[in-house]
Amino acid sequence: MSITLKNMVIFVTDLVKAKSFYVDLLGLPVAGQSEMLIEFFPGAGTTLGVSLALHEDARRLVGRHTGITLKVENIVEVCETLKSGGVSFVEPLESSPWGKMAVVQDFDDNMIALVDR
Repeated sequence: MSITLKNMVIFVTDLVKAKSFYVDLLGLPVAGQSEMLIEFFPGAGTTLGVSLALHEDARRLVGRHTGITLKVENIVEVCETLKSGGVSFVEPLESSPWGKMAVVQDFDDNMIALVDR
């Protein structure tokens, strides 16, 4: 038996606001979109989804640390774009011996870590 990871989902309350964060500010490539979901990373074996939280159980998952870390090229420029777009930083961009890292919140307060390595 073979098991692989298909996708991970971040729940949001407003897909238009989510698209402005994930596409316009963060620059994630869109794999597909419907009225309830945007999927990112076309051609990848695993996608990241942003979905409307329609059920009560999903609504409880909005506005939390997602545990998701994205590897970002040009992390300094990306963080500057996010700041100018009004994005909140839970942890500002910092350098360490293993690389640079920041933790940001989307417009529903979902937290995502950004790293350069």
